[in-house]
Amino acid sequence: MPPKHDGFKDFVLDQLIDMRQVTCRAMFGGYGLYHRTVFFGIIHQERLYIKVTPTTVEQYKAHGMKPFRPNSKQMLRSFYEVPIQIIEDGQQLTEWARASVTL
Repeated sequence: MPPKHDGFKDFVLDQLIDMRQVTCRAMFGGYGLYHRTVFFGIIHQERLYIKVTPTTVEQYKAHGMKPFRPNSKQMLRSFYEVPIQIIEDGQQLTEWARASVTL
């Protein structure tokens, strides 16, 4: 059976093309995003979540974004949804993603 194509996942990966060495792995009904070996993002139900730091979390909150909630009983406060206007701007998305993997 040929691999399933996910248009949103493919779009996100295309937007991150300038951030070399980004890979994507299927996980729990979604995808995990890695930069080299650093896990920095989750694609789940047509939404992108990026790992936040104490420095970056405020920019997500300023856009009204919320933490990743895979179900009604779980919430991962270390990953926040990325606003669609950021996803649509490859340069900004790359900057946000780089900030999540740079300590």
